[in-house]
Amino acid sequence: MNKLLFLPIALLISSQSLTAQSTVPEKNDPEAKKVLDKIRKKYDAYNTLEATFSLAIEVPGAPKDVQKGTVMQDGKKFRLDMSDQIVVSDAVTTWAYQKKANEVQVNNADPNDVNAFFTPKELLGRYQKGDYMYAITDKIMEGGKLLTQIEFKPKDKNAEYSKLRVSIDEKAGTMQGVKAFAKDGSRYTFTITRLSPNKAIPATQFTFDTNQFKGVRVEDLRM
Repeated sequence: MNKLLFLPIALLISSQSLTAQSTVPEKNDPEAKKVLDKIRKKYDAYNTLEATFSLAIEVPGAPKDVQKGTVMQDGKKFRLDMSDQIVVSDAVTTWAYQKKANEVQVNNADPNDVNAFFTPKELLGRYQKGDYMYAITDKIMEGGKLLTQIEFKPKDKNAEYSKLRVSIDEKAGTMQGVKAFAKDGSRYTFTITRLSPNKAIPATQFTFDTNQFKGVRVEDLRM
């Protein structure tokens, strides 16, 4: 399973058009840090997040694929529902269910995996941990909003993506967009159509009950 499909449980966001490639300096931008610190405080105040979104996948040599889904987050727990798969994690175990194959892969949850699916909280937390170099690269008008674009480059040379582009509406105090650039030339863009913070989410949403999927094949990959 491609780990980059996890990249917007950022995600809780809306996509922006791809602009010209830019280079992130090899030291962090203090102005970008000010913006990120302000946004982080707002998202840290949320106990839970729920959103509906669309995911645009652009793979070289293939037609653009747009999928829709919903995502829920409660701390390190999350649930991702899309047309072809369900990914659930209770922060201890992660289940990845492929609908067509009627198969679920079970893995240990790894909160330190830099290739993992990110929520806004997770992404905003990782810049503090020093996992990225980051800088403001542009300010653009999009849909009547002035957006600040910040690019993140992972320090881990083994990361599956080369950079992330985050668009922030400073006036509203929200992350408006995230675009992931994979090293194979693929692009993953997430668009949020509805965001509901601090909604009560049952704990059962963050576990996978095989009894609800008749004939499901279970592949347990936990060590």
